[in-house]
Amino acid sequence: MPPSLTSFTDDALIAFDNLADRAAGLVNPTIRLGVTGLSRSGKTVFISSLVHNLLNGGRLPLFEPVQSGRVSAVRLEPQPDDAVPRFQYEDHIRALVKDRIWPDSTRAISELRITLDYQSASGWNRLFSPGRLSIDIVDYPGEWLLDLPLLAKDFRTFSAETLALANTGIRAELSSHWLVMTDATDVSAPADEMKARDLATAFADYLKACKSDERSLSTLPPGRFLLPGDLDGSPALTFAPLKLPAEGNAPKGSLWAMMERRYEAYKAVVVKPFFREHFARLDRQIVLVDALQAINRGPEAVQDLERALTDVLACFRPGTNSLLSSLLGRRIDRVLVAATKADHLHHESHDRLEALTRRLVERAIERIGMAGAGIDVMAIASVRATREATVTRDGQTLPVIVGTPMDNETIAGETFDGNRKTAVFPGDLPENPRWLFEALESNGAKVHLPEVNVVRFRPPELDETGGGIKLSVPHIRLDRAMQFLFGDRLA
Repeated sequence: MPPSLTSFTDDALIAFDNLADRAAGLVNPTIRLGVTGLSRSGKTVFISSLVHNLLNGGRLPLFEPVQSGRVSAVRLEPQPDDAVPRFQYEDHIRALVKDRIWPDSTRAISELRITLDYQSASGWNRLFSPGRLSIDIVDYPGEWLLDLPLLAKDFRTFSAETLALANTGIRAELSSHWLVMTDATDVSAPADEMKARDLATAFADYLKACKSDERSLSTLPPGRFLLPGDLDGSPALTFAPLKLPAEGNAPKGSLWAMMERRYEAYKAVVVKPFFREHFARLDRQIVLVDALQAINRGPEAVQDLERALTDVLACFRPGTNSLLSSLLGRRIDRVLVAATKADHLHHESHDRLEALTRRLVERAIERIGMAGAGIDVMAIASVRATREATVTRDGQTLPVIVGTPMDNETIAGETFDGNRKTAVFPGDLPENPRWLFEALESNGAKVHLPEVNVVRFRPPELDETGGGIKLSVPHIRLDRAMQFLFGDRLA
């Protein structure tokens, strides 16, 4: 993170935590993998499938340590952070495999440790390495990550940027009630608890409307307004941006002063502890995005996804750790941006989904002026819920995907019961994503976008072996993601 986001005291505490982590790593080599995502991108499903495939000998041809037979054992172990809730892997995998329902989405931070025993491919490394690597998976909501840029913004900047964004496109409609209240607010009037609560409620309702499936917008800080948890109703979550005069400071005892104080409290109580205790200790990071849902919602949702990716990538400092940086200011040296739900497309469009997401990431990198080293992009499906087939219609052979739509899912006017399978033509993404970015830069001109059918399918029904053991969860490119994220640490 840029130095302006942390104080000297924060830096000292972060350095102390990193030294403690490295000391523990001398006895038990460990990598801390952050997993986050934007708006129902499938963080819980990703972690559950990754762990299930490692524990149950899944098909991982592109994960070299397993493919070569160098991994001899995999097991779950107690996590090192006793104050962090455990990621409930067993409950989530039971929901996926036995009940065939998608597990609940991430609403707070959680952690899980999985340990691999392996033989190094290098004879030299076998002399000095214990042949064991623990992966501490840290699961946290993407909304929390989008809060980190607030550390570098004062209340005036936060208010100006949030109000400007709220007046654009579809947001202007969704924010109309809150904006009317804000316009009618005298910021220099005496502080009023009920007025503050009404403004905060209207602001939170606007953020929730932006996140809804119908809109699928991504840039929605402050994140705890969407996931308040035990802070619900606290002063730190009872504030809202204000329309402030161009100059001057908040009068003592005013509503402005109250909102400004609570905004700073939000950063101190919510954002800084997350940054210091969790984010600043990560080694690798995967950011999951539902690019298909954004495409399906149109250019504005995609543009908002690009804006969110810009804010997300600005939080990272990808690059190689030196010994000193790893001890005092740990650097996340690999970041993977993964477009999920690739199983909702025919395989012919997987590369196109990846190319489109890669261009979004490149544009975000260009906007913040950072290097792209250490950042990769993939199209994946953590759990493959469909299979591919072909159908003949009017003498033409069309590629389709076959799966079980969720209960009450409606396709072409037909409502499904959650048990019957169907074939769906998923639509095509163009070979060149130029069409999308022309739409983003068209300044509101009507641009026709190709239609992509986004259907909610149930998790697949898994076959059993002769011994009655369920096979591992099917996926698309999960092994490739593993290889990028931690395969080098098992070399």
